[in-house]
Amino acid sequence: MPVKIRLARHGRKRHAYYHIVVANSRAPRDGRYIERIGSYNPNTNPATVELDFDKALDWLQKGAQPTDTARAILSYRGVLMKKHLLDGVKKGAFDEAEAEKRFEAWMKEKEAKIQAKVDRLAAESDEAYKTRLEAEAKVSEARAAEIAKRNAEMAAEAEAANAEEAAEEASEEAEAAPEEPAADDSAEEKTEE
Repeated sequence: MPVKIRLARHGRKRHAYYHIVVANSRAPRDGRYIERIGSYNPNTNPATVELDFDKALDWLQKGAQPTDTARAILSYRGVLMKKHLLDGVKKGAFDEAEAEKRFEAWMKEKEAKIQAKVDRLAAESDEAYKTRLEAEAKVSEARAAEIAKRNAEMAAEAEAANAEEAAEEASEEAEAAPEEPAADDSAEEKTEE
């Protein structure tokens, strides 16, 4: 029975995630499988890979063939590197302690690269947020200046209108003022008589 390590699709439309499974190569993609050894979520950045390292290594040593995507995932997590080093130990190229030392050094380097990418993405996100915030602040300041200018113009117009009304009232009072004292004089004359 030819055995493959491959991905089984799950999730909703346009938002898939995958189970990493060991299955008969003749079984349907999302159908029956022998064992589930992990999961892969490409929707996050960087992609989230959860893998049972020992089970994956065991199946590779038993002869299971990974598909192209599964091979890339296994390589990313270091399973293929570990298998390569163990094959070197079997051939006598170096001992198991040297293989572990090389694998640990490789894993530290790989983790550093992954962490550097995560840090870079976080820094870019923070920078984009700050830039957006500054742009919004500039727009807000411009809008506030425009509103203040409009309010000042409206206040000036209202003040001019009030001054005009006051001038009209003063001129009306001035016109009406001489007549009223004359009426008062005639009223005083009448009381004297």
